[in-house]
Amino acid sequence: MSTAPQGTHSLAFRVMRLCKPSFHVDPPFRVDPADLFVGEDIFDDPLAAANLPPLLSTQLSKSTDSSDLTYGNRFFLHHPSDAMGFSGLLLLPQSFGAIYLGETFCSYISINNNSNFEVRDIIIKAEIQTERQRILLLDTTKSPVESVRAGGRYDFIVEHDVKELGAHTLICTALYVDNDGERKYLPQFFKFVVANPLSVRTKVRTVKETTYLEACIENHTKTNLYMDQVEFEPAPHWSATVLKADEVHPADNSSTEEVFKAPILIRSGGGIHNYLYQLKLASPDSAQMKVEGTNILGKLQITWRTNLGEPGRLQTQQILGTPISRKEIELQVLKIPSLINLDKSFSVHLNLTNHTDRELGPFEVWLSQNSVHGEKNVVINGFQTMVLPQLGAFGSSDFHLNLIATKLGVQKISGITVSDTREKKTFDPLPDVEIFVESG
Repeated sequence: MSTAPQGTHSLAFRVMRLCKPSFHVDPPFRVDPADLFVGEDIFDDPLAAANLPPLLSTQLSKSTDSSDLTYGNRFFLHHPSDAMGFSGLLLLPQSFGAIYLGETFCSYISINNNSNFEVRDIIIKAEIQTERQRILLLDTTKSPVESVRAGGRYDFIVEHDVKELGAHTLICTALYVDNDGERKYLPQFFKFVVANPLSVRTKVRTVKETTYLEACIENHTKTNLYMDQVEFEPAPHWSATVLKADEVHPADNSSTEEVFKAPILIRSGGGIHNYLYQLKLASPDSAQMKVEGTNILGKLQITWRTNLGEPGRLQTQQILGTPISRKEIELQVLKIPSLINLDKSFSVHLNLTNHTDRELGPFEVWLSQNSVHGEKNVVINGFQTMVLPQLGAFGSSDFHLNLIATKLGVQKISGITVSDTREKKTFDPLPDVEIFVESG
């Protein structure tokens, strides 16, 4: 991990990673002495338990005597928790360990004077070099360390929020004056690799006007992770609601649960948890949304803690949904009379909307004669073409179209078409609309 400096130096850096200790687990082979003689189900029969041999009764009594200071009963289970192997001790880190994205890298650095002489005017720098940038963690240029005596040391702590994957190098440098007055430069390099603690897989499904986002989070570390927060931050013009399985809780506990929300456990070595979000356009008619037509949904903010409470935080990249395509011109039916009689004129209330940021029109509206069902049974009553004025950017206009039905029963209004006379462009026709025609 460390690269030794070239030449002879009075000083040397020592680096230790600062992190919380772990539980000391010592799971020896332990047994209940009764199992050695009579089996684990002996106490299921009170009569058999009462007739235990005196030697066994004495051994059982001795194994449960907490005042016995010998190791003769060290393999016996004195309490059910003994089977877990927890000794009650904490274990300090024995190696540099794994460093994960989203954590805070904290290091205790000691610069030691290994010579027999005092060194003076020490300028210390500590930096993190990644594949993309170099980050300064400590610089004593403006206030150098005055001196470090022979055999002495100068200690400091640096911290860095890990935001990049891959190879990292902790660069420690010292510029100092040796005993002979010579100015010396000491660089030392400590390399480590940052791994990804989580993988986030997403799926996006759109149902009518609602979009559903599923996020699957998998734990790649060797320790359990407790999710404090997995929050979806929607992009502008979107609103998000997290969907959870129906749960029944007492009404008086609802406020407590909001304040003290239990973290979600994702077990080590590949444990997963799924989250589901419902997304809706908060302002589907906004002008900005129509211009951008973006398919960015938002991003996930994830925070967690390890077994002993060490925090971590990650933010995903922007999650993309189905590309939003907006029609330049949209024709909609607002109202159709509930009673339509045969061979009698009726009026259909329509709306024409301009979804662009420029002026369009004027327009012509007519009934297309192309029909897959043959002859049309609903036609325009009067002039076959209606002229509409120009529409400004994001403007709309209501108008009425007079139609007449020529056949009884269920019929379709089909082929209502709009064209821009200035740009010589014809837009998609209005989808078919079913009506019921009665006899007059």
